[in-house]
Amino acid sequence: MQSQKKAVVIGAGFGGLAAALRLTARGHPTTVVDNLAGPGGRGVEFVRQAAGHRFKYDAGPTVLTAPVLFEELFALFGEKLADHVHLLPVTPWYRMRFADGSVLNYGGSTAEIQAEIARFSPADAERYPAFLEHSRKLFEKGYVELGTQAFPGLLSMAKVAPAMARLRVDRSVYQVTAHYFSDERIRRAFSIQPLLIGGNPFDTTSIYSLIHYIERQWGIWFPQGGMAALVQALVRLAERHGVTFVWNSRATSIVLEDGMACGVQLQSGEVLPAATVVANADPGHVLSEMLPAPHRVPRAIAKKKYSMGLFVWYFSTRRVYGDVAHHTILFGNTYREVLGKIFDTHELPDDLSIYLHRPTATDSSYAPEGYDSFYALVPVPNLQADIDWSATEAPFKALLRSELEKRILPGLAEAIVDEFCVTPKYFASELLAPQGSGFSIQPTLMQSAAFRFPNQSPHVKNLYFVGAGTHPGAGVPGVVTSAKVVERLMYGSIQ
Repeated sequence: MQSQKKAVVIGAGFGGLAAALRLTARGHPTTVVDNLAGPGGRGVEFVRQAAGHRFKYDAGPTVLTAPVLFEELFALFGEKLADHVHLLPVTPWYRMRFADGSVLNYGGSTAEIQAEIARFSPADAERYPAFLEHSRKLFEKGYVELGTQAFPGLLSMAKVAPAMARLRVDRSVYQVTAHYFSDERIRRAFSIQPLLIGGNPFDTTSIYSLIHYIERQWGIWFPQGGMAALVQALVRLAERHGVTFVWNSRATSIVLEDGMACGVQLQSGEVLPAATVVANADPGHVLSEMLPAPHRVPRAIAKKKYSMGLFVWYFSTRRVYGDVAHHTILFGNTYREVLGKIFDTHELPDDLSIYLHRPTATDSSYAPEGYDSFYALVPVPNLQADIDWSATEAPFKALLRSELEKRILPGLAEAIVDEFCVTPKYFASELLAPQGSGFSIQPTLMQSAAFRFPNQSPHVKNLYFVGAGTHPGAGVPGVVTSAKVVERLMYGSIQ
């Protein structure tokens, strides 16, 4: 009987870990296999030794915006998240620095946000409550009502289409922001969120304007010890309840028998038997590379528009930059133009917009005493672009360092004690991300809900998908929620 319930999860990112926990809670003996040496996927932790000290870096996600999703996972087993992870509030949520030298502290209560906006435009401050109300309506429909619903085909969209039309989800995030705000800096501040899930604000459907209300609903948090501390807590929870993890083992194919998945073959040749397979690997990779004929879909990747790539520079310094916020977004001179280069013409930008993460602003124990820890992320074209990263990495990092030193981190070059970079090549080789994309497929209207990769294979009925490429989308809340969608598909309900 147990063999009839065995489950194998491919990938130990947040989506895979959530799926493994939900399968285990339903009584499935579950094995998680991952190509990497440890858990986290895009949220893996890098640990390095330099200057006689240990430095660590969260590779990907830097904040937690919906802690309730993780509280639910612990509650499945009668446990509490708070007993295993200490969450620290991030204040401000983001500090926005514009090219003209002005600064906006983004986040807080309605009154606090209005006060910040009013420094730029009193009229825009008055319109903020209307923007917030629109974001709430999108949140109620897009997240609360539809976030855990499966969309197995286009017909499943028919029931929700009228409500989506009334909310004008045909407009882009930037168009909605521009409808409420007139100051270009405020428009940028309230439309940049799609970049954090792989979308161009000028193309991303405005349903994703709900992100602002998610921030308002639950706040923005940072686990003490980093996002990796949350990942490790999930792994320990899973291990306490019987989940087996297999590291450094790449899953190369899904074995079928009579049209159903019956196992997962590893690069070593070993086959892990399974009655259910859940892939946290990119669906495009799975469909085009891991299924035998006739179920393989060679053009699965070519049919989709993948997100931009990411250039991430991780570094630590021998001095503490105490006045730098946990998150700083440094806007370049242009906005639409630079995003067009990255997403449309696939050109490397020279007018940089930078996402700077300084975890020690919230968790002083994150770096050794007297040192500071950072990562600086810049959106770049994915591997569709003709960019030789082996030749481009060093000069691009030098440009990034120069911008940071000029705008926010004086004396940076002399202060660095540890540093390394990842480019879209890393995402392709280590994370098996098609085109080296940072967030799987873009969140455009025609790649949302039923138009994303399905959460259940239409041809291999016991093959399911979680993660950034599926519904409801990228970002930690999205990928963790995708495990709920799979549970609903399997059982008709969610625990």
